[in-house]
Formats: sequence, C-alpha cells, structure tokens
Amino acid sequence: MNFNYYLPVNVVFGCGKVKEVGEIAKPYGKKALIVTGRSSAKKSGLYDKVKDSLSSMGMESALFDKVTQNPLTTTAIEGAAFAKEEGCDVVVAIGGGSIMDCAKAIAFLSVNDGDINDYIFNKKKSEKALPLVLIPTTCGTGSEGNGFAVLTNPDNGDKKSLRCNAIIAKASIVDPECMMTMPKKVLASVGFDALCHSMEAYTSKISQPFTDALALYAMELTAGSLVDLYNGSEDVEKWEKITIASTIGGMVINQAGVTLAHGMEHPASGLKNIVHGHGLAALTPTIIEASYKGDEYKFGRISKILGGTCAADCAQQVKALLEKLDLSVTLSQLGLSEDDVPWMAENCMKVSAASVANNPVVFTQEEIADIYRKAL
Repeated sequence: MNFNYYLPVNVVFGCGKVKEVGEIAKPYGKKALIVTGRSSAKKSGLYDKVKDSLSSMGMESALFDKVTQNPLTTTAIEGAAFAKEEGCDVVVAIGGGSIMDCAKAIAFLSVNDGDINDYIFNKKKSEKALPLVLIPTTCGTGSEGNGFAVLTNPDNGDKKSLRCNAIIAKASIVDPECMMTMPKKVLASVGFDALCHSMEAYTSKISQPFTDALALYAMELTAGSLVDLYNGSEDVEKWEKITIASTIGGMVINQAGVTLAHGMEHPASGLKNIVHGHGLAALTPTIIEASYKGDEYKFGRISKILGGTCAADCAQQVKALLEKLDLSVTLSQLGLSEDDVPWMAENCMKVSAASVANNPVVFTQEEIADIYRKAL
C-alpha cells in the first residue's frame, strides 16, 4: 500500500465564528478583495458583518460581486484585474462553491501571468496565489477544504478545475449559522453534491485509508441530517453535521478525486449552465447501476448507510433519497437532448479523463454516451 496525504487547510469551525474574520484575515494582508455573488450575501447581512469585522482590525476592503452559477474563466480574469487595480493583497470569499471557486481563481490570476486555460490543462504551472479566507454559505461543494477551482470556459463550454496547493485557503471559516438562510431547494441540491463527493472519493480507484475513513463518516452525517433539515428541522446539531460533512467531502476529493458522476456532469452543466446538484441527481443513479460491480463491497457500504442492504440496491437507495429531497430529475428535464450526447461524451473524455479513470469501472466514450442516453 502506497499513498500520500497532504492538505494544509486551517478549518475554523463553529456557530458565530464568522464574526472573527477580521482577526483571522489580518495576518495575511492590509486590503481584502471581498468576493460575493450578486445579492445574497448583501441581503442576508453577511457582507456587512464581514466588512465591519475587517474594518475593526484596520483592514480596507473592495467588493467584487459579479460571480454567477458555474463561474466563468472570464469572470475570474475580470476579478483579478479589479484586485490588482484596487491593490488588494488578500481575498475573502462569501458564498457557495461557485463564489469560492471563482475567488480562488482570482487569487491565482492576481499574481500569475498568461492564459488561465493553460494552467487548467496543466500546460503551465504555478504554486503562488494571494492568500485566501473562505466563508462557505452552502453545505455542498466543500471548496473550503481543497485546492480546486471549477471554472467554465464560455468560448467552448469546457468545465474543468484549476488545481494547485496555492489556492488552498489559509483559513476556512465554517460557520453553520451561515447555512441556515438557504432556500430548501438549494439545500437539497448542495447537500446531494456533498454526499456525491464522499461517495465518489470512497469508491475512487485512488482512494486511501484516510479518505475512506473520512468519507464514511461524512456519508453517515449526511444520511442522518439532510432530509430532516430539508423538511424544516431547525436542530442546530443537524446543521453542524451537514456542514461538517460538506467540508469533509471537499477534503476527500482533494486526495481521492471524483469519479464518473462529476466527470459526466461537468460537460452537461458546461453546455447548458444547469444547477450542478441537479445534474448529479440526473446522472448518479444510472452511473451507480453501471458501476457497482466494480466494487461491490464499497457500494454495499454506501447502500447500508442510506438504508439498503447491498451493492445491488445502492442505486435504488440513492433514488429514494432524491425523491425525499424532491430532486428526482432526468437530463431531458434539464434541457438536454439526444443531440447533445455525442458532444458531452467527447467532452467528458477531454475535461474529465481523471474522473473516468478513477471510476470503479472504466468506460469507453461510447459506453459513456450510452449512460448519458439512459439518464435522459
């Protein structure tokens, strides 16, 4: 057995911890670029809390609020230019995975020259970026726990991760209270994304003892909390559990990667700008049905966590969970059609080669096209 585990992230966890952002960020710079989406951080009051906390520690700030769902490489380029213009030396992100990922890319591009796509496709490498402080407001991507930044190239639809240790946060403030204003539809989508991270890392061909242990724990936390929270529970302990599960999900994929569900979803959302969790919901059961014989022990463990008995009923248990979350959906309902399948299958092999290789069963491009068709 040979493996490597390296993840230098400082997770500051607890209700109310977001109030300490000024103290936490101060060692890393004098002026912060605060990265948010269009409005939610302002409406919730979280932006003002962060700005005031930074100010109380003598830090200036500038706001970049142009990040949208499935962030674009061009938005990151615009954000980096703004950071340079404003003289920012630290980046603070407030939001879900799209915002954190874009903030990471902004921090990277602020100190690196050249085309970001060259770095995404490993034609160029760098291990420097502005220091990052991340404040997740959704319990989904786990971006606060890894060195990935998923971006979409608007010129060709490629959706792929910038990956390097330089964009691992100096501190991630994981405050369950920041999650509690999510609409239930968002909670369902991001919660399922978090579960997929742990399921995929656990079944990945490059999984290892540390990621297996963490992924199993995170799946159990999710299974015991997500549906109840979706149904309106205000139990703080359940919010803590789902939040921890999300962060762990991000941590384990940093080491063990993702497998085919994420690999196939990225072309779908890169093409149609669909909600990531919805794309995963459409694809995951079909992919598990095609893949479970590649590792019946691990898929059996997942099934039992979700209430099943063995690997053969794992996909059905995932479907049952999706029904409870009102997330049962097909690719065709998300706007995709048979005509899109050849491009998605080809793009999957291009942008998600590692995810294809990590899957318990490695499929050809033609077989991946067939899985897309079954998910329509």
